Amino acid sequence: MRLKSIQPESPSERIVKNIRRATRKRHSSEEKIRIVLDGLRGESSIAELCRREGIAESLFYAWSKEFLEAGKRRLADDTARAATSGEVKDLRREAQELKAVVAEQALELRLVCTENLNPNVVVMKSAKDCV
Repeated sequence: MRLKSIQPESPSERIVKNIRRATRKRHSSEEKIRIVLDGLRGESSIAELCRREGIAESLFYAWSKEFLEAGKRRLADDTARAATSGEVKDLRREAQELKAVVAEQALELRLVCTENLNPNVVVMKSAKDCV
């Protein structure tokens, strides 16, 4: 393990550090997924895979953990998925239509029951049918 020097960084060290930071390889998500899946297949050891890809084993395990947690979240979201705005609009429209149908039927039932209470009009067998 290398100990840090107590002396402040010289300007040249700072420049070298910035160049290394800027030229560090950044992997796309597709590359990360491919590497993690290669590791999960188990065709070669993780150490060999990391050497071949030029990454640290700790980085591979961090990607692997992230990949598996994302999959777990996705599976959990499938069971309790939030509705899209289009689905919400369709469901609200359908609820309004069903409320209108229920209101019509309640009104018809009320009319039939009031007509049934009039002895001159026989629509239903008994007043018990209006309950």
